[in-house]
Amino acid sequence: MEWTPGGLSNDVEDRRDDSGGGGGGGGFGFGGGGIGGGGLGIGGFIILAILSLLFGRNFLGGFFGGGGTQAPVRTQQMQSSGPHQHSASEDRDAQLISFTLDDVQKTWTAIFEKKGRQYTHAKLVLFRGSTYSGCGTAQASTGPFYCPADQKVYIDLDFWDELKKFGGSTADFAQAYVIAHELGHHVQNLVGTEKKVRLFEQQQPSQQNHLSVDVELQADCYAGVWAHSAQERHIVDPGDIDNALSAAAAVGDDHLQKMSGRAVSPESWTHGSSAQRQTWFKKGFESGDPKSCNTFGGTDSQ
Repeated sequence: MEWTPGGLSNDVEDRRDDSGGGGGGGGFGFGGGGIGGGGLGIGGFIILAILSLLFGRNFLGGFFGGGGTQAPVRTQQMQSSGPHQHSASEDRDAQLISFTLDDVQKTWTAIFEKKGRQYTHAKLVLFRGSTYSGCGTAQASTGPFYCPADQKVYIDLDFWDELKKFGGSTADFAQAYVIAHELGHHVQNLVGTEKKVRLFEQQQPSQQNHLSVDVELQADCYAGVWAHSAQERHIVDPGDIDNALSAAAAVGDDHLQKMSGRAVSPESWTHGSSAQRQTWFKKGFESGDPKSCNTFGGTDSQ
């Protein structure tokens, strides 16, 4: 991936030196279903419990202690733990995320303008351990997630270590794919898809997991739309798309179920299988058109 390390975007909130605690919202692939949290289900609970034992890390923490979609009551400001010494590698990852954030949002700004719409920038919060969000307390164990309530993406850079444990690539473009996926949820929020899905979930609770998969796959497709633009602008290097597909496969629900030692159970999926996630990313990448990302099978959300 062609990019030049530099400072952090004005759209980045760097909270890595703040302290916090508690539960949180949904995740990129390890956490709950849908946009920004909720809908874990008993199947997902069992998977995360087993993965916690396998990897020695609490993947369940984000679903206890008051998550959900309501903004937390903040009785005091998060207390600073003092300056933290960031490694050169961590700072590079932060700058890569910042570059990707700006590039993806420039791409969507242009797409929206062509449709006569105005794109509103999302913010991205870098944090360590846990922090507050409009969707509850954000926790590293849930993985990256987008909160529609405050229009912010949340990510702890330790996520890349977890992704590697699941067999996913953490190369530059693989990391960029993750950020582009989360901004895909922001696009869904802006065009009204998120609101429509939440309303339908209330009307048809039995369809919650199925709808969550549709939402996540569309975000993967939107990430592919950005990748198409990046390739046209000669940002993409040979092997980059394969790295993105590797990351997508690592967080497929069937892959996570197999790693937990359980039988593959499609009815419990919240993000889609490895093959589904790869297919929809490739669909967006090959077309470069958001209209190709109608995972819901009905009227286009764009």
